[in-house]
Amino acid sequence: MTAAPTGFQTGFAIRPDLVVEATGPEDVRTAVARAAGDGLRVGVHATGHGLAGPVEGGVLISTRAMDSVLVDPARRTARIGAGVTWGRVIEAAAPHGLAPLNGSSPGVGAVSYTLGGGLGVLAREFGYAADLVRSLDVVTGDGVLRHVTAEDEPELFWGLRGGGHRLGVVTGLETALVPVARLYGGSIAFDGDGEAGAQVIRRYLEWTRTLPASLTSSVAALVYPDLPQLPPELRGRYAISVRVAYTGSTAEGERLVAPLRAIGPALADSLREMPYTDSHTIHSDPPFPHAYYGDGLVLNGIDADRAARVLELTGRKAPMMTVVQLNHLGGALAQAPDPGSAVPYRDAGFLLRLLSPLNGTDVASVRALYEEVAAVLGPLVAGRSLNFSFGGGDRTEGFHGPGTRKRLAGLVSRYDPASLFGGAYGSGGVSRDVR
Repeated sequence: MTAAPTGFQTGFAIRPDLVVEATGPEDVRTAVARAAGDGLRVGVHATGHGLAGPVEGGVLISTRAMDSVLVDPARRTARIGAGVTWGRVIEAAAPHGLAPLNGSSPGVGAVSYTLGGGLGVLAREFGYAADLVRSLDVVTGDGVLRHVTAEDEPELFWGLRGGGHRLGVVTGLETALVPVARLYGGSIAFDGDGEAGAQVIRRYLEWTRTLPASLTSSVAALVYPDLPQLPPELRGRYAISVRVAYTGSTAEGERLVAPLRAIGPALADSLREMPYTDSHTIHSDPPFPHAYYGDGLVLNGIDADRAARVLELTGRKAPMMTVVQLNHLGGALAQAPDPGSAVPYRDAGFLLRLLSPLNGTDVASVRALYEEVAAVLGPLVAGRSLNFSFGGGDRTEGFHGPGTRKRLAGLVSRYDPASLFGGAYGSGGVSRDVR
């Protein structure tokens, strides 16, 4: 058999019974039909960012070669294959003054990210990536390749947008693009130790109450390792960084971020006007493969005292390095598209993301820390984010509310009655996709 593909996540083994290097929808259809005939589960691999845990047995379909991007500037749409990264879509759309609703990392698979909802750089202004999907091509558990739109199979169209990967293997989709060619953005970093860090998070939360929907932001905290390749001002520091993306004028952007600069001396400040093709520099996610575990807690809201306690648990005193990111939600994210989708928790105010490298630590220790964080947040936790659950494939609770779970379960019964996309690759309403 073909060797299992390597991916961005290196913390979990990938050992399927069979690997299929798909070059088009027909290869996917054939692989699904064979898996059904042999009674094997099906997993999908594009970039490997969202690996939910070890993959043992079954059929693994690699979609990396399905990497076509076709932009229609007149219709403001992009047709993207299952193996395409966001960086490719950004590059293809930019010459036309357009942009997709991509995430912070250009190396992430666009299709997989969208199926999980897709919280992007411009999320508060334009909504979730799933909201802009026009059509999808998917191979369901019966081996049928379906073209799915709001008019043709509307219930499947609902479930694929935000429901994850339990309903089939999406071979490509068409999404709308937004007219954005430049933005004002970047990050500003502050000292995160002690009372200084508590003040930063307090002032950030106050600041978010006054923002227009055209400004999307997050705040991230981590203890930077003392490594020579890092900027001297961050090396060995515990820093809290506010990340900003604003589509208005630079002058208005400067006015809006003035309260941030008034917090105190900055360790670093990269806020500036930039072409949208540089939007990945706002977050500067690591581009190299590594081992990690992560989770995302969707919050109804958060207060400064609880936020400060979370930073205390995950900062210098934490048993392992932990990156904490608090995304400000609301705006267009709170508005369900017409027709609706399976994207949950539209009323949430924030998303708390936790990510820990696994080098030198173990999953059990990381989970114990995350449980402490969840206990601090208590009743503020509405659920969990499907896009940002990394390594916890045996934990599927909280990805959707009861009504959405029941509706998705009905679709699974119809389109995947043999549970090809669940079972060994996950349970409880989402598959263990390894994209």
